[in-house]
Amino acid sequence: MNNPTVRKYPPLFLHLLGWSFLALFLMWQPLSWQIQFPASFWIKQAVLFTMLIAVFYLNFYFWFPQYLAKNRYWQFILFNVLSVIVLAVLMEQVKIAINHGEQMDRAFKMAREANGDKKHQDRLDYFALLTALIIIGISTSVAAVQNAERDKQYRRNLEQEKINSELSFLKAQINPHFFFNTLNNIYALTIIDVEMAREALHKLSRMMRYVLYETQQGTVLLSQEIAFAQDYIQLMQLRLTDKVTVRLEPPVPLHDVSIAPMLFLPFIENAFKHGVSAVQPSHIDIKIWQKGEKVFIDVKNTLFTEKRTVLDESNGIGLTNTQRRLDLLYPGKYQLDVSENAEEKEFEVHLELQTA
Repeated sequence: MNNPTVRKYPPLFLHLLGWSFLALFLMWQPLSWQIQFPASFWIKQAVLFTMLIAVFYLNFYFWFPQYLAKNRYWQFILFNVLSVIVLAVLMEQVKIAINHGEQMDRAFKMAREANGDKKHQDRLDYFALLTALIIIGISTSVAAVQNAERDKQYRRNLEQEKINSELSFLKAQINPHFFFNTLNNIYALTIIDVEMAREALHKLSRMMRYVLYETQQGTVLLSQEIAFAQDYIQLMQLRLTDKVTVRLEPPVPLHDVSIAPMLFLPFIENAFKHGVSAVQPSHIDIKIWQKGEKVFIDVKNTLFTEKRTVLDESNGIGLTNTQRRLDLLYPGKYQLDVSENAEEKEFEVHLELQTA
C-alpha cells in the first residue's frame, strides 16, 4: 500500500552535489595530465556523464522499486547488467563515431604502426563499465535507504492512526458511561426538587459543551479540566446526604499546562460510585497539585468491602480505559498507583503525570 504523504525524495541540492562530484571525478584524471586533449575527449566524457545519470535514475526509479524492493532479485540483477553492457557498448560506438581513438593517439604523439593498420577498437569501454557499476551501487544504496525511511514513516503513521482510533474508542466508552450515570442522577432528582433538577441540567449542558467542543483538539488546559471536575462534583453533591463529605483541593497557584482531556473524571467518578454510602459516614478527598512540569492527583475515598474497586473489574470501565489511555498518550511519562488500606478503610488512586 502506497502512502504519498510519506514518500520523500532526496533534496535537489543533494542530487546536484552528487553529480558535481561525479563530474569532477570524470575530469580529475585528464586534468592531471599535462597534455591538451582533443574535443572528442570532452564530447566522450559529456556523453558518459549523461548516460551515467540516466543509468542512476533508471535504477533509482524503476529497477529498484519494481524488482529489488519486491524481492525479485534476479530481474533486478539482469536489468542492471543489461544497462551497464548497453552503456559500455554505446560509449565505444560514440568513440568510434567521433574518431576518438585517432585523435587521442595524436594527442599523445604516438607513432603509428608501419603497416598503417588501424588500431584495434574494443567493443566495450571498460572505464565506462566500471564507472556505471559504481553508479548503480550508489543508486541502489540511496534507493534502499530512502525505501527503508518510507517504510519506517509509513509504519509510524499506521501506528499513530491505530492509537488515534483506539483513543477515540476509549473516549467514546468513557463519555457515554459518565452521562448515563449523570442523567440517572438528574432523573432521581426531579422527584425530589424540580428547581435543583433544572440547575443540574444547566450544569450538565455546560459539561456536555466542554466534552463535545473543548476536548476535540486532543488536549485541554489543566484549569479547564479542574473546572469540569468541580462541575461534576457539584452535580453529584445534589443527591448526596449529609453523611458524605467531598473536598476538592486545586493547585495554588495554578500554572496552566496542556493535558489530555477527561483524565481525572474516571478517578472521581469511581470514588462516587464505590466510596459513598447513604447510611454510613463516608468521604471523598481529591487533591491536585503541581511540581515543576509534573501534575499530581490523589483521590481518596471510603472503602466499602461490598463495593471493591479493582482496575480490571468489568464495572470499573473508567479506570481501565484511563490506564490504557495513559499508556498510549504518556508512554513512560506517568505513574499510576491504586491501593487499598483495609485498616483505615480507604481506597486511593495516585497519578503522577509528566506534562512536558
